[in-house]
Amino acid sequence: MAQPSTIVAQATPPGAGGIAVVRLSGPGAYSVAARVFFPQDPAKKVENARGYTALFGHFQARGCTLDEGVALFFRAPRSYTGEDVVELSCHGGQVIAQTLIEACIAAGAAPAGPGEYTKRAFLNGRISLTQAEAVMDVISAAGRQGAALAEHALGGALAKQIGGYRQTLLALAGHLAAWVDFPEEDVPALEPAALQKALGEVLAGVSALVESYGAGAVLRQGVDTAIVGSPNVGKSTLLNLLAGFDRAIVTPVAGTTRDVVEQAVMLGGVRLNLFDTAGLRETGDLVEAEGIRRSREKLAQAGLVLAVFDGSSPALPADRELARACAGRRAVALINKNDLPQRFDEAVLQGGFSAVVRMAAGRGGGLAQLEAAVARVLGVAELDLAAPCLVSQRQLAAAVEARAALADALEALAGGFGLDAVSVCVDDALAALCRLSGEDAAASVVEEVFSKFCVGK
Repeated sequence: MAQPSTIVAQATPPGAGGIAVVRLSGPGAYSVAARVFFPQDPAKKVENARGYTALFGHFQARGCTLDEGVALFFRAPRSYTGEDVVELSCHGGQVIAQTLIEACIAAGAAPAGPGEYTKRAFLNGRISLTQAEAVMDVISAAGRQGAALAEHALGGALAKQIGGYRQTLLALAGHLAAWVDFPEEDVPALEPAALQKALGEVLAGVSALVESYGAGAVLRQGVDTAIVGSPNVGKSTLLNLLAGFDRAIVTPVAGTTRDVVEQAVMLGGVRLNLFDTAGLRETGDLVEAEGIRRSREKLAQAGLVLAVFDGSSPALPADRELARACAGRRAVALINKNDLPQRFDEAVLQGGFSAVVRMAAGRGGGLAQLEAAVARVLGVAELDLAAPCLVSQRQLAAAVEARAALADALEALAGGFGLDAVSVCVDDALAALCRLSGEDAAASVVEEVFSKFCVGK
């Protein structure tokens, strides 16, 4: 196998900043660094630098001093990638960092591709594939709870749990294979009760991972949220309350909001990508009608619906229609203006909503109740942030396949189909879990996972 090249890329975001970090990784990291970095103390040599040490000096490019800065050294295999790594910290600014990268390339390094550092960490056994996927989740987490969830995945909690299930199934598969393939050896058959118990425990664990995926994805990525309702019920007032500033124009005139107004907010640690929509009503105004069409489109597409009703007015036909449209959806009904005499009949909301909250958005009242209701509806209220979780669609697909195979194994066992049929199902479940953890990941899967990363990570 060809020796891997030494790669270089900027590890910090591009643009102006206090410092920029240019990272080298590979067998030639130290030799490349020695051609561009010169320690302040001439007695110090880059080639002789020990791991976990730093040197102050200056950088050179095209024979001229470029900048002064610090070089950090990491010796293989005790580095992020498992290779020799040198991180060159220069002053922030795209020109300096880019010129330093060009000098490293001229000295023998190759430009790193997207995710190549983390890919090398995986290929060199420093992290599992599930941990590698968690790296990207930590980077892109939309809120503090999502970051905590991704951080636990990065720590290897999922890999450990899947590893335990895999060992259980491996032992079962080995025993079943010996019993099926070598009947003349008098291999003892597994006791049905013990086999059922072991398969049931693994199935319960895998099912819990699958069922918690949606709530975990909400914490990591946020959720598109449509604020819908009739004109003048307080939709834009609610948006401004959640945003913390006057994002949308609020007037007593019906039809003030004629287009979808977007704003991302944090509510209880969950990112809501809010869409304030035009009031739902019949109108002959072509511009407003287009806004209402877009409102209905956002209502259909949203992962969460905040349906606003005017508590100070009787229910309108449009309110009943909205309640029917929200049935079966992740939707919260907000009965607004509860600081005024109440005339709204809550009976029209029955069956359409998972939660009902009374509030006075104009005065900031009811915000805590809304936060709690949203957490319940999205399934994040009771989510254990320290528990193992699936962090990608690839992992989810493998877990769903494993769950189906385990259910088939238990069904075959209960139906008296024989241990040979059970053995096939156990093998299928084991293969799915191995794909989940990346233990038999094909090259195409590895490339697909790391293609989502940014250059420099």
